[in-house]
Amino acid sequence: MAIPIEMPKLSDTMEEGVLSAWLVDEGEEVSSGDVLAQVETDKATMDLEAFDAGVLLKQLIAEGEAVPIGELIAVIGEEDEDISALLAEHQGDDGGAAEPEADEAEADESSPAESADPDVVDEPAGDGQLRERTPEPVPAGTDAEGRRIKASPLARRIAQEHDVDLTVIDGSGPEGRIVRRDVEARIEEREAAPETGVPEPGPQPQPPTYEMPDEGAPYETEDISQMRKTIARRLAQSKYSSPHFYLTVDIDVEKAVDLRAELNELAEEQGRTKISFNDLITKACALSLQNHPYVNASYLPEEGEIRKYNRVHMGIAVAIDEGLITPVIRDADRKGLTEIARETRDLAERARNRDLEPEEFEGATFTTSNLGMFGIEEFTAIINPPNSAILAIGEIRDTPVVEDGEVVPGKRMKVTLSCDHRVVDGALGAQFLDSVRSYLEEPMNLLL
Repeated sequence: MAIPIEMPKLSDTMEEGVLSAWLVDEGEEVSSGDVLAQVETDKATMDLEAFDAGVLLKQLIAEGEAVPIGELIAVIGEEDEDISALLAEHQGDDGGAAEPEADEAEADESSPAESADPDVVDEPAGDGQLRERTPEPVPAGTDAEGRRIKASPLARRIAQEHDVDLTVIDGSGPEGRIVRRDVEARIEEREAAPETGVPEPGPQPQPPTYEMPDEGAPYETEDISQMRKTIARRLAQSKYSSPHFYLTVDIDVEKAVDLRAELNELAEEQGRTKISFNDLITKACALSLQNHPYVNASYLPEEGEIRKYNRVHMGIAVAIDEGLITPVIRDADRKGLTEIARETRDLAERARNRDLEPEEFEGATFTTSNLGMFGIEEFTAIINPPNSAILAIGEIRDTPVVEDGEVVPGKRMKVTLSCDHRVVDGALGAQFLDSVRSYLEEPMNLLL
């Protein structure tokens, strides 16, 4: 019996998906659990698995084509089975779907972005300044200069399984992205070559080139990705349906900077993950949310209720090449600083490599967005729906302050809370910020 394969809902905000690449050809046998294709959602590029065994009788969607949830994209059944009735039932009078192109093409990877503003969570420099990063080992999936290699998740997996160096491969996908066929071609080339004992050559430096712009073209265009469509839709919805107001406080972070330096000295001696200042802020917010349930809440007009969450799930906005994603630190109020630091680093790295699962970037009850490492002193963020608030974090700055009638050097940081006035009143938002400030100005309380 023929089995229809429809575009599944792969994330909570997904409305349509782009079929990035077919991994099984028509006429091939598949088993339950086999990956049929890769689908670009509004948040990630994910595998589409078969739930039944059979033969892939028909591909109805071309690579690179966007289709809504529930639309027929393929049919599995017995070899030579007649599927005309099933196709007629699903396609009606629309004339059928486009046949897939012969050449494999994998769409640019995209990642979700529910957060309001760009942010990264890289560790600050030892002096506590958020605008600088601590040198780190070159992560997997980057070249010798630390630049991320563009490759599909499937290509990365195949390369890892066969010990293939991605830096020596020229990608044939869009914008030079490495896809499955590129890695497989490299494997075949290596297996066919005689054993010489000479290691694979590394990437050769290319002379700089400069292309003169086309004077006849006044602008360039690019297709709107699923991620950008979601940004436009969700943030416009948030900005225009949620009445925002903003509260800013200036926090004395000198003690917090000193504590972080001491903790990282111990971490280095013991081989543990170092703590960024962002980790301190995450913990301070998480503990503060315990006592301010309306800040850890959602306004749900469709259900006619305000939902106050009993657990604290912190969304940490992370900037990636194609946009934004908000990995979630679950139960952050119950975790220590080292655990928060380790989990944040892992989630951020896997977010950049498109390796997050849906449950790792969905369900935040509160979000932070940090632009301090870019030298931004103060900004406002758009609330990440359905949250009732988001905290925008500025840079740590050296500034003169008055203590006991004398001007002395100090360290200050501005944070701005964007509040949904339907849930959070001014006094409630101010009380929450006062709690965050108390934790950061007396940071030993974060360790208790």
